[in-house]
Amino acid sequence: MPPGTGDVQLSVSQNIPIAGAVIISTPQDVALLDARKGAEMFRKVRVPVLGLVQNMSVFQCPKCKHETHIFGADGVRNLAKNLGLDILGDIPLHLNIRETCDSGQPVVISQPQSDAAKAYLKIAMEIVRRLPVPPA
Repeated sequence: MPPGTGDVQLSVSQNIPIAGAVIISTPQDVALLDARKGAEMFRKVRVPVLGLVQNMSVFQCPKCKHETHIFGADGVRNLAKNLGLDILGDIPLHLNIRETCDSGQPVVISQPQSDAAKAYLKIAMEIVRRLPVPPA
């Protein structure tokens, strides 16, 4: 769902069975406010929060490999700690992620051995590991 805790998010979480929620945020302060509200809303409606993902966590220059934390370094990690939740992983800010998605061949399909694909796959495995086992 898009950011926020408005009527749409509340209605969906109250009317559709949800096994768990994953909160995704950039590490900047303004985005973390929405992430906190989202986590608190899911808790109020008794939807388990499986964890948080730090999106656009770091930018690595494609030429010199220098890493820059454009949106801050550990905002989502600190929020997770404050809320007593786990970090499921970090997604870097990488041109290749945008390009492969725009071409219809996401990085996990087109470049499965890349670091970016591994970041997504790690998060997916963490989510699956935390989901409740469906009744037989």
